[in-house]
Amino acid sequence: MRRLTKTLFLTIALLALSAPMAFAQASGEGAYGETDDKVVTNAAFIVIAFFPVLVLVVSLLQWRLEKRKDERKAAVKAAGGDKRWSGGW
Repeated sequence: MRRLTKTLFLTIALLALSAPMAFAQASGEGAYGETDDKVVTNAAFIVIAFFPVLVLVVSLLQWRLEKRKDERKAAVKAAGGDKRWSGGW
């Protein structure tokens, strides 16, 4: 409980201290600099491209893990099965 309280307090303090950095100036210029239509459009294109790439990478990772699992299962089956289940009671 003490660890949770300490972590919660530290998180709240960190967020409270970093909040002023998120505010933009009155001119509309934030931490990045002047934001015009080209910057917003490029950022949107980056976001649009990110999600299909993320789905592709995660799908390839899942496919590879499934392939490894199937190879392990086939190796156990070819070796005569799992020895834990061969003795009965």
